Amino acid sequence: MIFDGHNDVLLKLLMDGGPDAASGFVTGRDGHIDGPRAKIGGFGGGFFALYVRSPAGADADLDDKYDEMNQPEYDVALPGPVDQSVALPVVMEEIAILLRLQDLGALKICHTADDLRTCFASGEMAAIMHMEGAEAIDGDLHALEVLYQAGLRSIGPVWSRPTIFGHGVPFKFPSDGDIGPGLTDAGLRLVKRCNELGVMIDLSHLNEAGFWDVAKHSDAPLVATHSNVHAICPHARNLTDKQLAAIAESDGMVGLNYATAFLREDGQMKPDVPFDTVLRHLDHLIEKLGEDRVGLGSDFDGAMVPDGIGDVAGLTNLRAAMMVHGYDNALMKKLCHENWLRVLDRTWT
Repeated sequence: MIFDGHNDVLLKLLMDGGPDAASGFVTGRDGHIDGPRAKIGGFGGGFFALYVRSPAGADADLDDKYDEMNQPEYDVALPGPVDQSVALPVVMEEIAILLRLQDLGALKICHTADDLRTCFASGEMAAIMHMEGAEAIDGDLHALEVLYQAGLRSIGPVWSRPTIFGHGVPFKFPSDGDIGPGLTDAGLRLVKRCNELGVMIDLSHLNEAGFWDVAKHSDAPLVATHSNVHAICPHARNLTDKQLAAIAESDGMVGLNYATAFLREDGQMKPDVPFDTVLRHLDHLIEKLGEDRVGLGSDFDGAMVPDGIGDVAGLTNLRAAMMVHGYDNALMKKLCHENWLRVLDRTWT
């Protein structure tokens, strides 16, 4: 079974009609993930993101920018911050969708690593409530306390646009993430309180200065749920070897992102990506992090993925490619789910 570091299916269901669209996840829907195809692909669950789109008319959504990301070089314009008064109602509706999915028996919202193990033993899909971009949280962190009680166990302080907590990386190629300032005072308070609560901090969209601020101030393992290797694909979203060394030192981990622009050496958002390219990223992550600190973080329903994967049912093809590449059964188990359980055990306790 594969446990996955990131998906955006809640946003897609929100766009399809909100909680009333949840039944489509059970019976089958357009997009990357639903219940029937998850069974085919051996998808055991993952981090289900709460994400707020920028307001209509903003120069914002990545799926509207794929043409720009097919140029030899690009720097996609990012929108400005989203106010909490706009973000919080969206997050509430996405949580309502996740709760509806649980009511329908499609998944179980997990609060502990033991919850995840129980789901794996029973075959029930496991879901971690994750927030991608903390726009819904106020500077005093009152909303964080409430959302934690509702089940929030993982948070990325930013999606690529800025928040009151910090700054993200643009969708820029070629580039690194050394762009702009790091965490704000509110961001440092967020890290501290998340450490106290046992909420995982996701580094995937933070710029490099923010990354190092978390590394300095957090006492938890450093985790990037859906990021790739900058040495192979020099995209601002990818992690440098120096960052990977810091993650390894903290005994954290990285989930491999299937988004094609972060896999391809040319940084383009095109689906013709051979498994050899995917495996080069995995090999590099294993070399720099060790085999106990690497997992999968698809970005399903949030990005274009390689043709060979296609959707969650195509995870069978990814597994086959990994095994042909020489990964033995013990390593496959670690990459597919055991490493996520290990790092969550350390983070949530």
